[in-house]
Amino acid sequence: MSSTTARHGERRAGPPPAPRSRARADRDGRRRRRIVAATVLLAAGVASVYLGSVHGITGIPGLPDRRGPVATPTAAGESPAPRPTGPAPAPPPTPPPAPTPTAVPESGPGTFTVATAGVEGTGAGRPYRVEVEDGIGVDPDEAAEQITAILTHEQGWSHGGDIVFRQVADESATLVIRIATPNTSDAICATGGLDTHGELNCRVGRTVAVNLRRWQLGSPEFDGPPEEYRALIINHEVGHWLGYGHRACPGPGEAAPVMMQQIKGLHGCVSNAWPYGPDGTFHDGPEVP
Repeated sequence: MSSTTARHGERRAGPPPAPRSRARADRDGRRRRRIVAATVLLAAGVASVYLGSVHGITGIPGLPDRRGPVATPTAAGESPAPRPTGPAPAPPPTPPPAPTPTAVPESGPGTFTVATAGVEGTGAGRPYRVEVEDGIGVDPDEAAEQITAILTHEQGWSHGGDIVFRQVADESATLVIRIATPNTSDAICATGGLDTHGELNCRVGRTVAVNLRRWQLGSPEFDGPPEEYRALIINHEVGHWLGYGHRACPGPGEAAPVMMQQIKGLHGCVSNAWPYGPDGTFHDGPEVP
């Protein structure tokens, strides 16, 4: 049997593999080390992303920002405002509209009711009577009470006690104060040749005609409520009855004389409803021709 043939039917093994060169072995080692390093770096990156998502750390490109809202810096000693919780607060209620001025009827029946409360049958003083046109929404006795308070006020024409008034309800009155609608007031004033245009008050003879519009609404030129302007109406028109004529503004910043037609403008003066000041000074001004 030849030596090159395997005994008992076995194939003879070929020659043993040649050993690898040292250079190739070095290349394989370096490749394995790079693979291991890349694997370590990849694991570290995954761990960093995980920790960053847990603790709110950002800055890794391509990852969403998982942080909560950033607190606004506050001044020293201040605390940041708490974040609102629960349902949104309801909006504040809408304020009610401003009240509109009292409606004033332009005309009335031309008949009057005489005030009887507070009437003095006898006594000293200049007798006056208060009348209110029917159906205009003004109570005669309440109006008379206000007029009495004006006529007897310490800054009114009774100042110093030289002039005294007494309310009556009969024909003994030498002064009659009538509150009437604009049309009726105009008709009264027209008997004295006056054109009051549905806006102004007047005095004709013994009668003072108070325009209901002025009594209820006051005047846009007067710096005060209608209740105070009523004092100016009565004091001005009773001043005419006492013999006083119109006066002009004495100077800028001065109190307007009660005999000044303040409804036509103050001309630098300050609104005033009384003949006398709190210190007893009479508010006067230049005569109006």
